[in-house]
Amino acid sequence: METKKDLSKKYKAWIIAADMGYGHQRTAYPLRDIALGSKILNANSYGGIPKKDRDFWKQTRSLYEFISRFKRIPLLGDFMFSIMDRFQKIISYYPKRDLSGPNYSLRQIFYFIKRGWGKDLIERLKIDPLQLISTFFTPAFMAEEFKYPSQVYCTVCDADINRSWVSIDPKKSKIKYFAPCTWVRDRLKLYGVKPENIYLTGYPLPKENIGEHMEVIKEDMRNRLVNLDPDKKYRNMYSPLIKEVLGELPEKSNHPLTIMFSIGGAGAQKEIALHAVNSLKEKIKERKVRFIISVGVREELRKYFADNIEGLKLNGWVHILSGLTAEEYFKTFNETLRETDILWTKPSELSFYTGLGIPMIIAPTIGSQEDFNKRWLLHVGAGMSQENPKYSDQWIHDWLYSGDLAEAAMEGFMEVEKMGTYNIEKIINNNASPNE
Repeated sequence: METKKDLSKKYKAWIIAADMGYGHQRTAYPLRDIALGSKILNANSYGGIPKKDRDFWKQTRSLYEFISRFKRIPLLGDFMFSIMDRFQKIISYYPKRDLSGPNYSLRQIFYFIKRGWGKDLIERLKIDPLQLISTFFTPAFMAEEFKYPSQVYCTVCDADINRSWVSIDPKKSKIKYFAPCTWVRDRLKLYGVKPENIYLTGYPLPKENIGEHMEVIKEDMRNRLVNLDPDKKYRNMYSPLIKEVLGELPEKSNHPLTIMFSIGGAGAQKEIALHAVNSLKEKIKERKVRFIISVGVREELRKYFADNIEGLKLNGWVHILSGLTAEEYFKTFNETLRETDILWTKPSELSFYTGLGIPMIIAPTIGSQEDFNKRWLLHVGAGMSQENPKYSDQWIHDWLYSGDLAEAAMEGFMEVEKMGTYNIEKIINNNASPNE
């Protein structure tokens, strides 16, 4: 007979992220239902982390964010970023060949792990050795190196990955991967990961935006398509498909046309959002468009936009979305997505959010992984590269009235796997031991 303690731990796992921008934390957030105590642990900032480990993580993050912001400086910024990006570059998929040999970055990671980096974290987790899911490759490597006794999983948060995501010796490694798309699955095989260690789950999207039987996402899609297709060009052409997949659409949406611009963790593209607001300000004043600027947890970004928008007199139809903590921010972000029609951002892990039926306007990429995310978005037809943001009112208008944005919304909804969170939960539950 199971005790109350057994029931409280049933089907639970350690969910490990890293506070390095929003990507790894956002990927972990939807998995909180299977996290022990519903808590996500950050490998670089957990309670009691040794100072040497904390400082090493901090240096890595600070360098990346500095160079990401520095990239905006013409010529010199691009040069500096290109040097750093060489170490995380994803090489061409073709011709297909054996890519299992470790790269320089991976050797450096293991150099520090073998000297104790991350050992404190893994020793703490061993006290209650549940299954472990990491949304960043480094904690997964740490777990394997320091002999973590339970199964270790790694959840990939991009549409393609570089060699650093796979261990030094992939044939001996027992780390299992949750792949968000076929591109990642096939790339892992080229890196030497055994096929039986790869699960094609899809990216873990928030369950609150989907519903157990997709009732939430379908309701949101019905209202979104009405806004994205004002002349009914797409709906008239694909009426049978829409009716079969979504049912009858309402005559009027339950919200105004809404664009969300999401700023990355480093805040490197804030000027684009400001250009867009200025271009769209007449339509915003006329209450034809609502514009949301998502700034995360950075108070300086919230203040930047508040100060720059204050004098435009936009009647409250430009909203700044922020949070005091990452968890608070993700909760509000996911709620706001339900009434968001267009997501404008750089192609980060948010690329997979097109699976919710939200077309993406693709801002300029930062780094090799975002170049490949952009290629994937264009491949599935769920994203469109931004034009000059100073003329946003013109080209967004054209994309709306041509039905192009409605088509991108449906392509994302149809082509991108939506049930990744549920799929991962099933795997963890099926592999749970009787005592958990």
